[in-house]
Amino acid sequence: MREIYFDNSATTRCFPEVADIVRKTMLEDYGNPSSKHIKGMEAERYFRTAREQIASTLKVKPREIIFTSGGTESNNTALIGTALSKRRMGKHIITSNVEHAAIYKPLEFLEEEGWEITFLPVDSKGHISLEELRQAIRPDTVLVSIMYVNNEMGAVEPISEIGRIVKEQNPNTLFHTDAIQAYGKYDIRPKKEHIDMLSVSGHKIHGPKGIGFLYLDEKVHIKPLIYGGGQQEDMRSGTHNVPGMAGLGLAAEMVYTDHAAKMERLQNLKDYFIDQVSMLDGVTVNSEKGAAGAPQIVSVSFAGVRAEVLLHALEERGIYVSSGSACSSNHPGISGTLKAIGVKQELLDSTLRFSFSEFNTEDEVDIAIAALKELLPVLRRFYRH
Repeated sequence: MREIYFDNSATTRCFPEVADIVRKTMLEDYGNPSSKHIKGMEAERYFRTAREQIASTLKVKPREIIFTSGGTESNNTALIGTALSKRRMGKHIITSNVEHAAIYKPLEFLEEEGWEITFLPVDSKGHISLEELRQAIRPDTVLVSIMYVNNEMGAVEPISEIGRIVKEQNPNTLFHTDAIQAYGKYDIRPKKEHIDMLSVSGHKIHGPKGIGFLYLDEKVHIKPLIYGGGQQEDMRSGTHNVPGMAGLGLAAEMVYTDHAAKMERLQNLKDYFIDQVSMLDGVTVNSEKGAAGAPQIVSVSFAGVRAEVLLHALEERGIYVSSGSACSSNHPGISGTLKAIGVKQELLDSTLRFSFSEFNTEDEVDIAIAALKELLPVLRRFYRH
């Protein structure tokens, strides 16, 4: 049976070249970068090269790239690190009400510790109001954190405008963006977009799991969360994950090679899927076509079918999709994002996410659509409200 993987926003298949370099750094060039001998120097070169590869994609300095264990740690470092370092300035933080759990969970912790959190609502397309943001920023606002691309339905926030407003209203307020679903899909320029901190996860861009990075502007000083040997300019102590770093650096370089052509093809694939799935009965597409939405994510509601039932029915045919954010499976329930954008009550538990990568094809979309045509009428006969 042919495998069709449409769950790339949960994780991606590694580039073969990435797997090769990870293997090489585990079996051959396995030294500790802190060691002074030749094996350590070899490992140190991988670390430096990876920093340079990633910095080049963002047009920033290599020393502004802090490697972490992934997007969750990057987000926690940005949020909690900022709060700890800025608490004398104020205890007010602004975010949106459609963030990933890796944002709202640390903010829940900070709220318990005395910080005030403002959650901005979004419209039916998943966008915050820039005017509401402007009005929410206060003299004691230490941080604004707004995701670049929503992980469930692909809404793209106007990050450059958000960054500009933040700095106009309060130059001392830091601006962080969770770019985990955006990096690799967009040409991101933190310096031009007024981004002080930016979080990325390796396994979303055909890199290894367990590695990510936080872009931290060299002018910004926050408290580290991990203390020890002082690695990475004291911002993230601990022995360097050289295999992960080398793999992530190479994945970043590869994903941004011929980038415009890759993204045009991915956008066309997404639009083709939306056109085809929209022709099915009882279907509501929650994502936008074209450049208005991210090129890889489509949220679709199927009336009269439970999402988990349809997910497993597709799985039996070798088609892999998601019922929302992969991380939400650890805390099952109705998506807060779907509620926030106004999806009808009866569709909240009938929504799947299809997410694509450069490995996917129109032929795969055709097979998935054919499967849906067969499955939906059958499953709807057994649907219980």
